[in-house]
Amino acid sequence: MIIAGTSVQGTAHLAAAQGCQDAFKAVDLGGAAVLAVSDGAGSRDRSALGAHIAVDAACRLLAEELPDTRETPETWTRWTAGRGRRVVEEYLRAVCGVLGTDAGPADPGLLGATLTATAVAPPWLAFVSLGDGFATLVTRDDRCHLVLPPPTGPSGFLSSPGAALRVRTFVVWEPELAAVVLATDGCAPLALDHPSVRGLPAEAGPLPAERFFLGLTATLRGNDGDAEPLRSRLSGPEAGRTGDDLTVLCALTEGA
Repeated sequence: MIIAGTSVQGTAHLAAAQGCQDAFKAVDLGGAAVLAVSDGAGSRDRSALGAHIAVDAACRLLAEELPDTRETPETWTRWTAGRGRRVVEEYLRAVCGVLGTDAGPADPGLLGATLTATAVAPPWLAFVSLGDGFATLVTRDDRCHLVLPPPTGPSGFLSSPGAALRVRTFVVWEPELAAVVLATDGCAPLALDHPSVRGLPAEAGPLPAERFFLGLTATLRGNDGDAEPLRSRLSGPEAGRTGDDLTVLCALTEGA
């Protein structure tokens, strides 16, 4: 697989002398891969550390005991649900270990972070998500599918009460998979279209911007995964409208 990703400090964070609070990590397993992106809670000074803890936990747990690609949908669904709960537990354990004091446990919300992660084992993809990140698939015939749209209500964090019950887990079977792209919410103005662009009502929800995803995957295939053009795109004036940090991480399958 070709794996590439980058994080760019948002213009609002730059103006406020605030560092980038996003994090991303990927694990190449040969014929499979694990991807994870996280957005630290902007109001918490140590949320950048929380974001790194989140992607570390997700990549480690989703890379362990990955089901065989010949397993049934039920097996993949059970495995993914179990991993989702374990990721939240591991995140909380690590965060409380960082913050623990002699006076008692500290508030894990001090390191609050979202998570969007996937284990990619074509034709299967297993998703674990909590927060406002999103994920798009690209198929070999250049179709883009927003399989994980941003939530319409409050998104929450891994540190939120009841996070283990709120985490979203699901699997996708896509035999024509060419690429999967994960992004934090700061990328929405750049990577998502309003439904009116395609003559649809607002109720249809956001749609993947084909110009962004098809351009991204074509560029990365052409340069063997050099992420510099992606970084330049996320640093451009169009992306700067959001003010938020921007992170994109993708995996492209071979022979697509």
